[in-house]
Amino acid sequence: MIPVTPTLSLDDREVELSFIRSSGPGGQNVNKVATAVQLRFDARRSPSLPNDVAIRLMALAGKRATTDGVIVITANRHRTQEMNRKDAIDRLVEMIVKATHVPKRRVATKVSKGQKKQRLEGKRKRSGVKSSRRVGAGEWD
Repeated sequence: MIPVTPTLSLDDREVELSFIRSSGPGGQNVNKVATAVQLRFDARRSPSLPNDVAIRLMALAGKRATTDGVIVITANRHRTQEMNRKDAIDRLVEMIVKATHVPKRRVATKVSKGQKKQRLEGKRKRSGVKSSRRVGAGEWD
């Protein structure tokens, strides 16, 4: 089990890990050992995730999500398989934690009549000040 939040955890079988050759650090070892990790997680069909969390997760994943709802994370920051595996799982967990937070609904507000009147009055005053500065409007003739 992969703990995500106190009330939510993923089954290990839901996460598919495959190891690929990394283009990152590792020297000559890069050409011989598959240290990069490609994590695949089917968010759409996951029994561990509530439907609303899965929808927000796929939206958060952006280009990392396929059209089928599978999230693909590639980790190759480290030189070892184990560190890259941990990194990929941590990134998935972090993304799911972000998806569990329900965004606040924005309440549309209206500008009050008093505020509109005050704004227009200020514009009128400023217009008067500027027009009095124009040549031909005052004593400058």
